[in-house]
Amino acid sequence: MQDILINWSPQETRVAIVENGAVQELHIERTLERGLVGNIYTGKVARVLPGMQSAFIDIGLERAAFLHVGDLVQRNGNGDGAPATPIEKLIYEGQSLTVQVIKDPIGTKGARLSAQISIAGRLLVYLPHDDHIGISQKIGSPELREQLRARMARLVGQPQEGGGGFILRTNAEDATDEELAADIAYLRKTWAGVRERSFKSPPGTLLYEDLNLAQRVLRDLAGEDTQAIRIDSRMQFEALQAFGREFTPGAVHKLEHYPGERPIFDLYNIDQEIERALARRVDLKSGGYLIIDQTEALTTIDVNTGGYVGARNFDDTIFKTNLEAAQAIARQLRLRNLGGIIIIDFIDMVREEHQEAVLAELRRQLARDRVKMTVSGFTQLGLVEMTRKRTRESLAHMLCEPCPTCQGKGSVKTPRSVCYDILREILREARQFNPKEFRVVASAAVVEMLLDEESQHLAGLSDFIGKPISLRAEPTMSPEQYDIVLL
Repeated sequence: MQDILINWSPQETRVAIVENGAVQELHIERTLERGLVGNIYTGKVARVLPGMQSAFIDIGLERAAFLHVGDLVQRNGNGDGAPATPIEKLIYEGQSLTVQVIKDPIGTKGARLSAQISIAGRLLVYLPHDDHIGISQKIGSPELREQLRARMARLVGQPQEGGGGFILRTNAEDATDEELAADIAYLRKTWAGVRERSFKSPPGTLLYEDLNLAQRVLRDLAGEDTQAIRIDSRMQFEALQAFGREFTPGAVHKLEHYPGERPIFDLYNIDQEIERALARRVDLKSGGYLIIDQTEALTTIDVNTGGYVGARNFDDTIFKTNLEAAQAIARQLRLRNLGGIIIIDFIDMVREEHQEAVLAELRRQLARDRVKMTVSGFTQLGLVEMTRKRTRESLAHMLCEPCPTCQGKGSVKTPRSVCYDILREILREARQFNPKEFRVVASAAVVEMLLDEESQHLAGLSDFIGKPISLRAEPTMSPEQYDIVLL
């Protein structure tokens, strides 16, 4: 069973999903940095790239967004899934398109777009440019799926009644005809409004915005396992109740207003959990630990035994550490929202049955994730390769920025290295200019080393160039910063 906690403030909404007292997922949405996934825009084709079969679309953001030919509506394929018509024959520069964001801008990459619009409702997802009826993969037997498809075909009616295709969401399995019909009408009405605005609006106009995070909790995150949804704002509680009564009546009774004096996240030490989710090292209960490194291309997770020596033999110690690590890794991926390519370096296991058991445990734990992923077996080097779909920034990228001192390298030059850089720079400057004096402005640690351990080299350089060299410590300078002033 799970509890969902919503901490609301005018500038930020934070949501924590807690199972058995442990935080499993964190979602953060800032008012000034709301995610764009699901938003529909009037876009203008800025550039067509035939070589990449893609285009850059201006939707009014800082960077142009990216549209691949496979995400265009026109799909006259040739049997293998690839569109037969090249993108340069489908769209042209300056053309207006109605497009939807399917992936937020991440790092230096612009948003990913699709011209195949989909609008999510409480029970259904509406596909205006399609005409098929799909059923969620998580819904039961083939017989039940066919029954639902037949019901939907009857409810959707004739094409002239609004057209479009639908996908039944998992929570539509037990819905009544009246509920499904109401969702169909709501989604068609929403799309009709989007279309009408698209004809009148200039490029870069936002035509439709997805629900905010608190509303998506009721639509997407709350399920049968949810015991309670607690929110600490009376105003937002009442707004969610009104939204829930209209769109998610099955979840509205789980809403609770939290009036406590202590912050709601203090109930489960969630702020401390966020701090731990930003750390590089994750300690395991057995004494082992994980090292998680996130790079531009991929994320690596290294498993170590640490101080764990509890098992009867070395093989069992490794096996038990890896089993615990598999559980912790699945949770950390959800908690940190890590996506893309993920490489896991479990401790080497000699026995093949141990490898299979660890892999099975990892897959079992990952099955609880809402995000699509693929897991390969162990490679020849003993690594597990997997991918997790990345649709938004990770927790670290959302809450942190590269260190201004080291510029994200994670290390800085030693004071001695900086001293030698300074000595070389002075020699270089002395060959080009003829000042009365050189003044070195640097951090306190570098100046102290030049006055102490490197004083002999400094004096020797001063004699060699025939100019005095003075020093000044600047407390605001970082360890690698320095300036040479010609006086």
